[in-house]
Amino acid sequence: MTDAQPPADRRLAAQALAANDPTGWFEPLYAEAAAGNSVVPWDRDVPNPLLVDWFRTADLPQGARGLVIGCGYGTDAEYVASQGIRTTAFDVSPTAIRAARARFPHSPVTYTVADLLDPPPAWLHAFDVVIESITVQSLPPDVRTTAITNIANLLSPNATLLVIADIHRPTDTTGPPWPLTRADIDAFTTPDLTQVRVETVPRPDTSGRHRWRAEFHRPASA
Repeated sequence: MTDAQPPADRRLAAQALAANDPTGWFEPLYAEAAAGNSVVPWDRDVPNPLLVDWFRTADLPQGARGLVIGCGYGTDAEYVASQGIRTTAFDVSPTAIRAARARFPHSPVTYTVADLLDPPPAWLHAFDVVIESITVQSLPPDVRTTAITNIANLLSPNATLLVIADIHRPTDTTGPPWPLTRADIDAFTTPDLTQVRVETVPRPDTSGRHRWRAEFHRPASA
């Protein structure tokens, strides 16, 4: 009898991390999924309910420029755009971006390939609302500070950041994912990026786990 193989995301992540390439496992995973040999574990047919619920009370300016981080196949990005947000969405995987464009051929979303660890310079302070949902937790902890700093730098004055992530538990010893601690959530706070609220809410599944839903705001320039 042979040992069971690890899930594709963990197998490919281990290979990428051994090569010192923390984002190098996403494209192989999406490519395997496109070939029918794996599944993308975070793919959903409907937008994240925690995102939908947040938008019910979100106070965003008309015509706001929005960015969805690690958009995958685009389900959340399409929902954000449906709320009147001029939406850009990116993923490090070219296969994911091609699939998102094919899935939503008439989409108003601008889908593009980019790396959160090295975002385009033109995006610096360029967005009024940034959505980060379970992407940071998909990166190993040793690049977490870089990812969080880069996210903060995407926000324009008077901008809002929404962070959704699994809550770290003592049993979370291997990844991906690498769920976030309260200290990780607090690390998004900077002198000019303040916490509006941090909630713990049940995951929209049967896992029994909870997620962080944290909102931050960068004030308008004086």
